[in-house]
Amino acid sequence: QVQLVESGGGLVQPGGSLRLSCVVSGFTLDYYAIGWFRQAPGKEREGVSCSAAGDPKTHYKESVKGRFTISRDNAKNTVYLQMDSLTSEDTAVYFCAADLVPRRSCALTPRDYTAWGQGTQVTVSS
Repeated sequence: QVQLVESGGGLVQPGGSLRLSCVVSGFTLDYYAIGWFRQAPGKEREGVSCSAAGDPKTHYKESVKGRFTISRDNAKNTVYLQMDSLTSEDTAVYFCAADLVPRRSCALTPRDYTAWGQGTQVTVSS
């Protein structure tokens, strides 16, 4: 059974940092792309970052470049999203998702991802 479980969200002040974790099970992380997405109240879900299997190149939404870093530890079946210099605009529920079609690259398009976690709330506020 494919499962993704996010953790690490919380309340942080502007300028602060959080590290989100996504533990996956039911499939081999080595072979598939993982994406991080977020959804703020009243807004559509948007892609934040993704990491393709076997491809060192990662992709980021323009507004998070230089502040967020995606990484994966295949041995621990875990993907991370390090978020630094957070602003109120980053407040959202964050989801990790798996693209279970083997591809050489990844995209920040929600429809490419077929397995989703339940989400973790990130709130940036003073």
